[in-house]
Amino acid sequence: MPGIDNPSNRSRSPVFVMGCHRSGTNLLYDMLLSAGGFAIYRGSLPVYETLTPRFGSLKHRGNREKLLQTWVRSKGFRRTGLDAEPLCSRILDDCRDGGDFIRITMDAVASSQGIPRWVLYDPDNVLHIARLKACIPNALFLHIIRDGRDIALSLKKMGGFTPLPWDRNHETKSLVATALYWQWMVRNGREHGRRIPFDYMEIHYEDLTTQPRKTLNKIGAFLDHDLDYDRIKRAGLGRLSETNSSFRETGTEKINPLGRWKKRLSHADIAAIEAAVGECLEEAGYPLSLPEAERTAGLREWGNRLLYKNFLQTKMWLKLNTPFGRLADPSVLQLQDEPDPVSTPSETEHHESDVTITR
Repeated sequence: MPGIDNPSNRSRSPVFVMGCHRSGTNLLYDMLLSAGGFAIYRGSLPVYETLTPRFGSLKHRGNREKLLQTWVRSKGFRRTGLDAEPLCSRILDDCRDGGDFIRITMDAVASSQGIPRWVLYDPDNVLHIARLKACIPNALFLHIIRDGRDIALSLKKMGGFTPLPWDRNHETKSLVATALYWQWMVRNGREHGRRIPFDYMEIHYEDLTTQPRKTLNKIGAFLDHDLDYDRIKRAGLGRLSETNSSFRETGTEKINPLGRWKKRLSHADIAAIEAAVGECLEEAGYPLSLPEAERTAGLREWGNRLLYKNFLQTKMWLKLNTPFGRLADPSVLQLQDEPDPVSTPSETEHHESDVTITR
């Protein structure tokens, strides 16, 4: 479609919404879709988390063929609304890596809907900015960041991160481990974002929810896209009309989803988390709540930081570069034996909540 692959045409550049799980990626994505001008895709493309680790380098045609045999049975493919044969043919001929797979698929989705632009939601893409930028030079990246203390509380409640065995059954230690995972995700995104400052933007979840009009105006200027807040509210797609809060059963989400950690974490929990990730919290713009004497990092905290950083980084490298990736769980693809007749998904369909992750 004219303009999709033109690096100089920012108003048609593809957009990636990303960030640590539970940071508001769903909310931001649905705001962009509700604004109009983006192709509607209510599915998932877990390329770097599942597809390329499981099937191997896409430089090899045999791997592309094996991937496609599985992909066309997935819910993500059914949500594209595309015919399998032309899409598979294009991927077999032109795809050499995960970024190509995303570009080819999403360009086809946008073209089928007569829309010149697409946006893709995947929290884990915050770890793969460099890979994506190399394949899609005109890509723009929106990194949404939320207070790591709220993330630790939310992810732990939903079982979204699995700490190392010796930390799993201890309340404070498991919260700290989850906060260290948040820190790893945030710093990965920010490090790669600094290398492409004109194509990378950080948004605070807190700003998006308390000052949506002002924040959307800034995002719109960055994307060269009209993000009219009133139109977004009227459309109200996905999470704009139904929360995916891990605390939704309490009935408090509509009252105040911000700073929940202040009421739900114990003093000891807060002190331990701020000792572990306090520097990252401050780097991201979140002031610490306790005096330095109560949150000074000792040898254990320093050791834990290094341990989790190396563990997460090594596990990701092994997954992407060795046969270890063959163990990637295919259940996220929601496969079926035979594909359903493909139809274009309804714009009123709710996007799925953040995928539970195990690292």
